[in-house]
Parts: sequence; C-alpha cells; structure tokens
Amino acid sequence: MTTELTPITTRCGTIAVVGAPNAGKSTLLNRMVGAKVSIVTHKVQTTRTRIRGVALAGEAQIVFVDTPGLFKPRRRLDRAMVAAAWGGAADADVIVLLIEAHRGLTEGVKRILDGLPAVAKGRKVALAINKIDRTEAPKLLKLTQEINERFEFSKTFMISAEKGHGVEALRDWLAMELPESPWLYPEDQLADLPMRMIAAEMTREKLTLRLHQELPYQLTVETEMWTEKPDGSARIDQLIYVSRPGHKGIILGNKGETIKAIGQSARAEIEEFLGRKVHLFLQVKVRENWLDEAERYSEMGLDFKDGNA
Repeated sequence: MTTELTPITTRCGTIAVVGAPNAGKSTLLNRMVGAKVSIVTHKVQTTRTRIRGVALAGEAQIVFVDTPGLFKPRRRLDRAMVAAAWGGAADADVIVLLIEAHRGLTEGVKRILDGLPAVAKGRKVALAINKIDRTEAPKLLKLTQEINERFEFSKTFMISAEKGHGVEALRDWLAMELPESPWLYPEDQLADLPMRMIAAEMTREKLTLRLHQELPYQLTVETEMWTEKPDGSARIDQLIYVSRPGHKGIILGNKGETIKAIGQSARAEIEEFLGRKVHLFLQVKVRENWLDEAERYSEMGLDFKDGNA
C-alpha cells in the first residue's frame, strides 16, 4: 500500500510598501527580510529606487518593493521618484500603506489616500500604522477609524518596524494573500538588485549620515568598476557625483579626512554584507547637470522620462 504525498503549495508575489517620506518603509523592509537591503537614515527621501527584498514565510516567498516616499514633487528627480513609487504599487499583488502613528493624518497622507483608488484597482490594500510606541492607544484607535473611513482597507496592523512589534503578523497575512506560484528567487537570495547598486546605496547612506545638513540631496553614487581578486576579495571603485565644486570640498573634508571616514564605514558594511574582504576606492566628480542626465537616472533604477513636468 502506497501513501500519496500531498503536494506542497507554494506562493509567491510582490508587495508594494508605500507611504510618505521617512514613514519607516526601508526599516520595515529590512526587518521583514532580516538583512539590510535598503538605505535607512534619519533623513527623508533617501530611497530612490524600487529596491526589492525577498522574505520567506512558510511556503510563501514575499518579494517586497520598497518605493521612494510619496511627496509633492518639485524637481525632475522628485517627479521620477514619485512616478517610481506609484508604478511599484500599480505592479504589485498587494499594497501596504505605511503611516507614522504620531504624525497622524497629514496632508501628505491625505494625498496618498486620494491616489490609492487609481492604483489599487481590486488589489488588497493593508494599512500599517508604524511607530505605535510613540502614541497613546485612544489616539491610535481614532486615527485608525479616520483613515479607514477614507479608504476601505483589507486589514489594519499596528506595528513598530524598528522594534519588530506586529511585523510577524503583517508578514504572515501578506504570505497568505499571495497567489499560488513557484518561487521567483533562490531560497538564499535577499534582493534582486545587482550587488553593484547595493554597494553604491550603502556608500550613499554613509554620505547622508556623515554630512547631515551640510550637503543637499544633489549627490549620487555609482559603482564604476567591480573587480574580483584572486584571493577572494573584491576591489570596488565608486564615483560620487555632485552638482557644485563646493560640494566636492565638503565631501573630501580637511586633508581628505571626511571621505576617508565615509569610505571606511561603507567598506565595513559592504564587507559584512558580502562576508568577505573588500577594497573600496571613492572618487568625487563634479557634474553640474547630473540631475538632467538620463544615464544617472538609469543607474538609480528610475525612468528619466518620468521626470518631465
């Protein structure tokens, strides 16, 4: 007598996490995936590309699309970022709107709620209220009611992406909402971005953290060369593009001390991510009009045409 084995049903699909800048989208993505695949700083508008992180929940493979923050665009780069965010939502199987509990129903959140029906189109949309530890329970309940009156969410979650509270419940719910499908990625793959781009993002994060308010967001980092060495290490040459000569001096610092510290910090993080030794070389170049160069947008995973007014 033979016993037939019940075939395992696997699920796989994409989840778009949308929200205002600095709502905690990158922190949530990194928490879900269990590794740092998206840039996280205290500054707004740091995520530019639709970074995909891959998480596993039982027999489900969840592919997260971490979109740029949705805000009122003023420049070409802003418009391209907002277009990428809405595009990520329109392509996803399930959408998660992430908002900050203590900021509540801001004008920015209202604009996102107004735009959701156009991209949801029958998809399930979950509301995740983040940073719940900063708000009292009565205010949370009132906020939940107000937002659900503006849009019919499939489910509401109270979470703290930074501390992990409620994140597992959100992940398990998302896993069950995905369509039955074979997995798209190998079991041990964390992200579908090329390592060249992940390394560039790590360096850009260190620049953002180190320079604070000294430098505007008009800089970008590109991995120019990636050379595998015979001893198993990697040489990574990166270019930092800035739009003004004065910005170059800020990044270099007195006797090159600032860029040296940034390079050391970025190298350590890249080495930890790769699990091997890295030789990182940084060079700063002034390109006054890089914000209007299609090639720079391609490197960031953005569509240059989306930046048109």
